[in-house]
Amino acid sequence: MDHDGVRIPPQPSSPLPAGYATTTAPRRVLASWGLWDWGQQTFNTVMLTFVFSVYITSGIAADEVTGTAALSGAQTWAGVVIALVCPLMGVFADRYGRRRRLLGISTLGLVLAMASLFWAEPDPSYLTFAVIMLAVASVISEIASVFYNGMLLQIATPSTFGRISGMGWGLGYLGGLVALVICLFAFVLGRETADIQPVALLSAAWTAVFCLPLLILGPNTEPAPGAGRFSVVGAYRDILRRIAALWRHQRSLLHFFVASAIFRDGLGAVFAFAGIIAAGSFGFTSEQVIYLGIAANLVAGISTWVLGRVDDRVGSRLVIVVGLVLLVVACSAVFLTTAQIAFWVCAIVISACVGPVQSASRSMLARMTPPGLENENFGLYATTGRAVSFLAPFAFTVAIGIGGTQKAGILGIVVVLLLGLLAFLPLRDPRPGDAPVVTAG
Repeated sequence: MDHDGVRIPPQPSSPLPAGYATTTAPRRVLASWGLWDWGQQTFNTVMLTFVFSVYITSGIAADEVTGTAALSGAQTWAGVVIALVCPLMGVFADRYGRRRRLLGISTLGLVLAMASLFWAEPDPSYLTFAVIMLAVASVISEIASVFYNGMLLQIATPSTFGRISGMGWGLGYLGGLVALVICLFAFVLGRETADIQPVALLSAAWTAVFCLPLLILGPNTEPAPGAGRFSVVGAYRDILRRIAALWRHQRSLLHFFVASAIFRDGLGAVFAFAGIIAAGSFGFTSEQVIYLGIAANLVAGISTWVLGRVDDRVGSRLVIVVGLVLLVVACSAVFLTTAQIAFWVCAIVISACVGPVQSASRSMLARMTPPGLENENFGLYATTGRAVSFLAPFAFTVAIGIGGTQKAGILGIVVVLLLGLLAFLPLRDPRPGDAPVVTAG
């Protein structure tokens, strides 16, 4: 072990390092872990993507240009805060334990932030309030996800990371689907002016109810031996030391952080711009956009659940590479077609790939993570993702400027996905015992 606290990795034939779960958690614990994703996903699907964000830009703002600019600006600042705070919270959780309590506090914060948007009335004077509270909810959601993802090492073994991760992602997509259907029938269909404000309360209640089981049954963590008083400056110093140690001794993990950040930004853009392209380039109505969201979440949920088992059998790398290749092909086809039916086919293929790639990326990181640093690693995972979050929107905008049409923007996303794929290709699946024991102190 050198002065940075890094031990050289044991040989691949070595047994798993101490700290990994030796058996998969009981089914009730696994079910509660999956239900948290089911409950939390309503924020991403209903509030951030398909329903409430549209209400902000078209129902609250004076015009869509003003609303979109305000929403985009607030989310950009949210990304900056996430990049700074998530690794800090990861270090705090790894050092001082009580992960379940931290998850409970952040989940409650997300519920309250969503519920507060019930008071965002359809008046331009509420625009600032609405975009700020949605940005606050975004920050809290990412922080909660750091604690949630860290539990994967406690409830699954390296041989079941893919299956359990896929189960969580799959339930998340299906939970978003069910919430979206409820919103469609309760607040959109048959109404001349959709009454969207109650959607905030529905989303908050949905998250509170379905996230609660994990806050009761989920595994907890004890403070790390010798953990002293927490220092923000000290924590950032240790994070920089950790990155330097990764560069010297586990460069493949640092490579993974960078490559996955690029292709994950492309994955996020696929969903973020799907509704915009459907409406603007293919003539979808508001109801048809919601139908698209329902279909996308259903397909993504099923494919993620199924391919999570494939992940365990063939490795995360193959799932990620094949998924990214299909995404590049399907997104390119969207640019080439003009027919709605062809767009639907491409959208289904895209939906079938996005979830599995996201899930396999999470399970691959879990396999590369030494026990005791799972929160810190997932915090860095969130930070690297946010550090390049400008790539896909920038490429989308540039492609529109060059191509002269909204649909040309999809080629910008294709470029980002290709860059992520090329950056990822040199990586190989980790094997048992590959991860060194890396201390954060």
